[in-house]
Amino acid sequence: MDTEDTSRPARSAAVWLWISTAARFGLALVWLVAGATKVGDLAASGRAVNAYRLMPYEAAKVVGAAQPFLEIALGLLLLVGLAVRLSAGISAVLLVVFIAGIVSAWARGLAIDCGCFSSGGDLAEGVDPGYLWEILRDLGFLALAGILLWRPRTRFSLDALLMGD
Repeated sequence: MDTEDTSRPARSAAVWLWISTAARFGLALVWLVAGATKVGDLAASGRAVNAYRLMPYEAAKVVGAAQPFLEIALGLLLLVGLAVRLSAGISAVLLVVFIAGIVSAWARGLAIDCGCFSSGGDLAEGVDPGYLWEILRDLGFLALAGILLWRPRTRFSLDALLMGD
C-alpha cells in the first residue's frame, strides 16, 4: 500500500471536519437569527404559531413563547460546539415539524407567513406565501443538521476540548 492510499482517509477526515464545522456555524446562525427576531415580541410569536391553525390558541401562545428561547439555546450550543450531535438531533426534529407545518398550511390553502424569521401570521389577500421556497430553505437547514448528526466532530468546539480531540 503506498502513502497516497493511506493519506486519502486522513485527507477526507480533515475535509469532513471543516464541512461539519461550517455546518455547525451555519445552523447556529440560523437558530440565533430566528430566535432573536421573535424573542422581543412573544405575543407575535404566539400569533405566528396560531396562524397554522393546528392547535388551540392557548397552546399556540405557549409554544410561540417558548420557541424563540429554544432556538436561541440551540444556536448557542451549536456556536460553542457543546452537545453537537444532540443539538443537531433536536434541530432536525424541529425542522421536520416546521416543514410539516408549512406543508400542512399549503395543503389547506392557508396564506400565512411561516414566522421563521419574522413575526409571521396571516398574509394580506393576494400575497403569495412562497411555501415552496420556505420548504426548500428548511430542507437545506435540515441537511446541515444531518451532516452534524453524521459527523458531529468539528473544529473550535467545546466537545473537542472536553473529549481531548
